[in-house]
Amino acid sequence: MFQATVRTLALLLVAPLLAVALPAPAFAADQPAPVFAANGPISGPTQLAPVPAAELMSLVVTMTNQQRYANGCGQLDVDQELIIASERQSGYMAETHRFSHIGWGGSTFVTRAQRAGYAQPAGENIAWGYPTAEQVMDAWMASPPHRRNILNCDLKSIGTGVRYSDDGTPYYTQVFGWE
Repeated sequence: MFQATVRTLALLLVAPLLAVALPAPAFAADQPAPVFAANGPISGPTQLAPVPAAELMSLVVTMTNQQRYANGCGQLDVDQELIIASERQSGYMAETHRFSHIGWGGSTFVTRAQRAGYAQPAGENIAWGYPTAEQVMDAWMASPPHRRNILNCDLKSIGTGVRYSDDGTPYYTQVFGWE
C-alpha cells in the first residue's frame, strides 16, 4: 500500500513536466489518433480523473473570448446550433479515434453547422489529447491557422464540443460563425 501511494505521488509530481515536454499535436491530416494523451494513457488507477467535458467546453469559450479581448476583438456569443455541430464532430472523432475536419458521411464544418440550423459558419478548430483547456488553447494560439480563427474580429459566434473517447482521450472542436 505504501509503495502504491509513493508511486501515485511521484506520478502526480512528474505528470505536469511530461505534459510540457511531450505535447500532443494540435492538428494533423486525416489519420487515426493514438490512444494516449500528451502525458500517457489517461485511464488507470494512478491518473487523476478527467475534467468533465462540459467544464472544458465552458473554459474553452471563456479563454477564447479572453484572447479576443486581449487582441482587440469583441466577445463571441455562444450559439446552440454551433455547439451541436461541434459536439457532433468531437463525438465522431472520439468514437472513431480519427482526427479530422471531415466527419460522418463526409460532412464538413459547413454541412454540420447548417444541418444543426446555423446558416453562416465561418471556421473550425480541432484538437485532441490535451487534458486541460489551457493546454489546448496554448496549442491553438501557437498555430497560425487556429490563431487566425480565434482572432478574426469579424466573427460573431462560437460553439464548442468536447468528447472523451473510450480510452479517455479528449477531442475538442470549436466552430465559429458570422451571425
